Amino acid sequence: DTLYCYRCNSNQPGCGTPLNWLWYWGETCPEYDDKCIKIIERRGANTMITRDCLSSVRNFRTDIPADRYEGCRPAAKDVRLGHYVNNSIWQLDIHRDYYDEVTWCFCYFDHRCNTADNVTISVLLLFISIAILQFAT
Repeated sequence: DTLYCYRCNSNQPGCGTPLNWLWYWGETCPEYDDKCIKIIERRGANTMITRDCLSSVRNFRTDIPADRYEGCRPAAKDVRLGHYVNNSIWQLDIHRDYYDEVTWCFCYFDHRCNTADNVTISVLLLFISIAILQFAT
């Protein structure tokens, strides 16, 4: 079964915090065993939020954390990125260090799970449903 994820960034209307689900209904992810992601990039007071499928950003993002289980974690640092480049144009961001803090949030238990401010809400729902099933039987 395919996974539905929100696919937008906070530069688009309704995709910031909070997400306007009336504008974005979610799209299917291209791969079978995919994950919904939410990338939160902060620099000072500015915040950029990207919501997408992991398979869509895997080809061009080198800061994906190795631990891709449910939850949020800081981005990985690629020390080989731009190692042999001597570039004086700082707008190109070759070393990918423009943002002060980059956080990756992964989820795959629910459809459209990359909407929440904190992805642990779906984990909490999982534990509550398990507890209800245990007490019901």
